Amino acid sequence: MKDLINKIQSSIHLSSEAEEYLFSISKEKALPKGEVLIRQGQVVKKTFFVTEGCLRSYCIDETGREHTLQFAIKNWWISDYIAIHSDELATLTVECLTQSKVIEFNTKELDGIHSRFPELESYQRHNLERHLVSLNKRILNQLQLSAPDRYDLFLKQYPDIERHTRNFHIASFLGITQQSLSRIRVEKAKK
Repeated sequence: MKDLINKIQSSIHLSSEAEEYLFSISKEKALPKGEVLIRQGQVVKKTFFVTEGCLRSYCIDETGREHTLQFAIKNWWISDYIAIHSDELATLTVECLTQSKVIEFNTKELDGIHSRFPELESYQRHNLERHLVSLNKRILNQLQLSAPDRYDLFLKQYPDIERHTRNFHIASFLGITQQSLSRIRVEKAKK
């Protein structure tokens, strides 16, 4: 929990009352590799702050193909925000790719924090803005960059993630096949 408190306090002053409230509405969890936190098609009531490990969110389309939306590493948030904010069933599955530690929050309790502690609203708004910028950049990169360029950018953004993920996770994040990813790696090794 201290990781989250430190992250918040790096942006805003957090009162001791707000800190205590965060402790009261959260649960710290140690999770094994392969643990599924949210399953596509279920009701979503939780959001997670990652303190250790690597998680991913993905969906499976009608043909059975996986599409990775997000990897979450230390100090990142992960959930199915589409389901949370539209009162729909989960469109994503969230799973642990490694042994992980997370702080779990009930989304209704976390949303209610702003009325009790308005100083947290600016922190949350800043997080949402960063998330939106990241998603917009990802969409533009998918539209404008070649697969090798997307892979190079991926390696810069997630320098150690290849140790924690399988090839098909990375390929599905980049929107390419595993065979294409293998070819890109071979070409990159030749340079």
